[in-house]
Amino acid sequence: MRSGWRWCVIAGLAAAAAAACQRQPRSGLTFSGSALGPEAAVVQRQLTRFSEQHDGVPVELLVTPDAADQRHQLYVQRLNARSAAPDVLQLDVVWTAEFAGAGWLLPIGGRLPDPADFVAAARTAATWRGTLYAAPWFVDLGLLYYRTDLIDAAPASLDALAAAARTAQQSGATRSGLVWQGARYEGLTTVFLEHLGAFGGRILDDRGAVAVDEPAAVAALTFMRDAVAGGGFVPPSVLAWQEEQVRFAFQNGDAAFMRNWPYAFPRLQDSQQSSIAGRIAVAPFPPAAGGRPAAALGGAQLAVNAWSEHPELAMALVAFLTAPAQMLERAQLAGQLPARRAVYDDPRLAGALPVPAVDIRRILDDAIVRPVTPVYSELSEILQVQVHRALSGQTAPEAALRQAAADMRTLLARAGLQGPPAP
Repeated sequence: MRSGWRWCVIAGLAAAAAAACQRQPRSGLTFSGSALGPEAAVVQRQLTRFSEQHDGVPVELLVTPDAADQRHQLYVQRLNARSAAPDVLQLDVVWTAEFAGAGWLLPIGGRLPDPADFVAAARTAATWRGTLYAAPWFVDLGLLYYRTDLIDAAPASLDALAAAARTAQQSGATRSGLVWQGARYEGLTTVFLEHLGAFGGRILDDRGAVAVDEPAAVAALTFMRDAVAGGGFVPPSVLAWQEEQVRFAFQNGDAAFMRNWPYAFPRLQDSQQSSIAGRIAVAPFPPAAGGRPAAALGGAQLAVNAWSEHPELAMALVAFLTAPAQMLERAQLAGQLPARRAVYDDPRLAGALPVPAVDIRRILDDAIVRPVTPVYSELSEILQVQVHRALSGQTAPEAALRQAAADMRTLLARAGLQGPPAP
């Protein structure tokens, strides 16, 4: 009993000491970002360089879970508790509006050199209600991969894509025409977003009002449903597939086209694991009549914690890490796509990226952003359910999107987000 009491006292004193230490202003910064493999090495190298250029101020790299959902949960817990650490946070592109809307981020717009140089879609994703709350760090893009031994050039229209996919399938050159991520998860939302853009539709309009039940959206989902239905050029098995299942099918020669992210390119070019090495190219998803080419935006942004004890220094760190020199180095050492357009003019970028830089530069203008709203995750979940129901034949596309729109409007009303002003 005495022993147990003694340990309770020790534990209590330790907790009190820890709390007292937390209340003391820290002398340096804390940065929370990617901490695996080449990403960890390059960010530590850049943090050290920043420290050297700022009188040796210490900058600590805080390791967080690499899984997006786990990192998100950790950030929410810390920021909701008004924790001063980390000072600088790495955010997924769909988190910024949520965190800014909660009051957890400091506005950053006036602190960044040449913010107009950032990829337009990435800048939009970093903006909430007209204010820039984060700096694009690197980008990711949804790409249409195609077999150059079967397809002469990237299809200029959705009709051309469908015709080429059917020809490849019917000729026996491939088992399927096109493969994409169709399981009920975030990947399905990005695939639908690209089809939606191709038809000129949107999930939310510029006022933040739901637009996913408009005719363009119904046309996009109907096209997807028909592509999967019996006799279509997309195999029904994609409705259970994520990125890797899609990649395996394409690299094994089972499809003429594939929708996937840049990470897949070097694996497809590896003759040790790919049967189509040396016979692939990339393009944005092509437009239908009245639409536009589309490449869903992914990637990461850097933001400053509203409770940071050193906000000015934290702003300076964000500006440093998102400057062209650091982006070029990150591309060279970690293979991540720069978020600044000017970096694509640098000849040193050639050969540094998983996809040829000339191709990425051509597709950047076709990047489209997912809805910028604090309740994006909930909206996406609603959409995933209804889109998947339509693709699997349980519900007609128009009825599925009508239900999705009704549920989204209810969610936005409950969150007080009906029709925010355009950015």
